[in-house]
Amino acid sequence: MIDVFDLYNNMEKNDILLSFKGAITSELLTSVLQIMEEKMEDLNEEPKTKKKVFNVLVECLQNLYHHIDDFEVKGTKEEISKKKSAIFMISRHAGYYNIITGNFIGNENIEKLRGRIDHINSLERDELKAYYKSTLNNGEMSSKGGGGLGFIDIAKKSGQKLTYDFIKIDEEYSFFTLIVKIVQK
Repeated sequence: MIDVFDLYNNMEKNDILLSFKGAITSELLTSVLQIMEEKMEDLNEEPKTKKKVFNVLVECLQNLYHHIDDFEVKGTKEEISKKKSAIFMISRHAGYYNIITGNFIGNENIEKLRGRIDHINSLERDELKAYYKSTLNNGEMSSKGGGGLGFIDIAKKSGQKLTYDFIKIDEEYSFFTLIVKIVQK
């Protein structure tokens, strides 16, 4: 049986403002954004910080929404629901916010994603802006209809390097975690 009080204490200790695990839907995105807008209003956050957190959150959630079904799922109903499931959390600390996302990814996609994020992290602010424009103007679309701007946009808007990890689940899948830090203004 789950110890709800222990879960509460853990969330409190880690300054979690909002946490969700499950399927990402457009209705959920709308609700989460409304909740975070109200929470930040209650926290009397500076308008510039509110805007930055909100914009990065939108990008992170859209990334989850658009890329969660990038692979076919085989197995039991329980295995399917785990692989289609994602998690995200928003925490507030002294001087910054963290937006944390996690989802399953096919192992064959890891190196491409790792290379993309490492390249983005290697760029300075001006180089990141130029890379964004170049990617925007190249006209290439992914199989999901995106132009590959999500992580670039997240890095641009947060002004920070992206922290990530891949935890191998089995021969087919790993769990991808992204942490985006947003410094308060």
